[in-house]
Amino acid sequence: MASNPVTGFTYQANGENTPGRVSGSGRSCRHQSESESDVGPTVKTLARLCSRDEDERAAALEELSQGVLLCLGLDRPGSALLSKQTLLHLLRLSLSCPLQEVRGRATELLRTAQEQGVEVPRALASGPSAFIHAKEMSKEGPDQDVLIESFLSLGRVDHITMVMALHPAYLSCFLRTQHALLELDGPLPRHWRHYIAVTAAARHHCTYLVQQHSAGFLEAGGEESWLSGLEHAPTKLRSLQTLNRLLAHRPWLITQQHIQELVCPGAEPRWSLAELIHAVVLMAHAHSLCSLVWGCGLNPEPDHIGGYTFQSPSPSHHPRSPHSPAHEDGRQELVDGAMEVEVLMKRMVELQQQQEEECTQEEMVTRFERERSESIPTAVVRGAPPDLVLCLVEDPEFRYEDFSPRGEQAPPTMRAQDYSWEDHGFSLVNRLLPDMGQLLDEKFQVVSNLTYHRMAMHEGVDTHTLRKALWNYIHCLYGIRYDDYDYGSVNVLLERSLKVFVKTMACHPEQTTARIYHAFWRHFRHSEKV
Repeated sequence: MASNPVTGFTYQANGENTPGRVSGSGRSCRHQSESESDVGPTVKTLARLCSRDEDERAAALEELSQGVLLCLGLDRPGSALLSKQTLLHLLRLSLSCPLQEVRGRATELLRTAQEQGVEVPRALASGPSAFIHAKEMSKEGPDQDVLIESFLSLGRVDHITMVMALHPAYLSCFLRTQHALLELDGPLPRHWRHYIAVTAAARHHCTYLVQQHSAGFLEAGGEESWLSGLEHAPTKLRSLQTLNRLLAHRPWLITQQHIQELVCPGAEPRWSLAELIHAVVLMAHAHSLCSLVWGCGLNPEPDHIGGYTFQSPSPSHHPRSPHSPAHEDGRQELVDGAMEVEVLMKRMVELQQQQEEECTQEEMVTRFERERSESIPTAVVRGAPPDLVLCLVEDPEFRYEDFSPRGEQAPPTMRAQDYSWEDHGFSLVNRLLPDMGQLLDEKFQVVSNLTYHRMAMHEGVDTHTLRKALWNYIHCLYGIRYDDYDYGSVNVLLERSLKVFVKTMACHPEQTTARIYHAFWRHFRHSEKV
């Protein structure tokens, strides 16, 4: 995400350390709250750190240093307080900036501030993901050039970018699409776009995205009161919430009437078709991004609520994910994981050899129905979402339900051939949102064809049948059937623990846990799971 924290966004360190209060260590907490004037580094100075001109970047870095030292009173008497916002900027730069000189200077400035009696923040988590150890992430590490380009373009490298950078080709088209959706010319004003994304992310209790887009909303001039509840937003934005709810959890229930109520003459307030398409793409974008955030166990950003603290760690503190699985017999697990890979490889080869065998259309439908109605339990339900999310959710009890509940009349299946992106969606989006159809199509093509021709410890592997099984299984969970696909392949290639992960992430992303993540593909690289 590209949104930087802004002065109007209230960050609270869990009620810790008000300015001037003496900490448990006896040191004065010499940082100020957002309500006090910030005489430290300006937003302009921080923005110049992202300049592509090395000289300008160096000058901005020197200006940043001088501003901090001025606040600390190390260059002349009469020092001021370092603002909390400045300290959090420094924390973020010290942890995630891919430019070594910037990262090193930010770390040095925080250390100097601490030596001068300022209580500095520290990150509550190590690395971008609670599921992937920081050392393992750096081992598989993304190309530094990709991260540097992201920093220079966006002003920050967030956890989504770090994890997604394991696949640079996809990250590139993802960022282009997201930038067009949120920043370029379009029918919706910028602050509305971020607010729509906020309410979409709230459906899946995704505080990570809610905070990201709340910052973008305020930065674009949005009214802070809107973030305290849907009732404070304009009627036109509130009218989207039925569509938002259905798109997030049961899109097969959307009918022509839902669209007519928003766009037809007499609708009050009325949406233009271009506005509505823009809003729908934004909602779908945020809903799917929630699956990545939850599915990869992304930690809060170090400058967001829940991502930092001003308290010193206790001597016995050892940071770890609260959901980290216990591996009691590591060697046995490695053996079992290696066997799983060999079995999967064998099944893929056998399926490729059997593709010439024909199957009746009736049998194909039967296999689809069997797959769709299979009982795959999802994880334990998490506790109630925080207030900053719940106040933005209309009808919070409305969730995903199996498309074909046993003993109930199932809605009709949607045949992919009847309405497809290639034949219908692309032209509609491109007509109403110029260039967006092309950007989305590129993103779909990249993810559909994404392969490095390897699988765990094997190289030169044709992964097409496995990727297609995963793609079609997710569509199957939402009642979408491909006439020419044999759904028996899904059961052959996707073992139960993988199905549990995929279904949880696709349908109930907020219920994803580390145990579910680590239970499948135990011998695969994390980049393959991502």
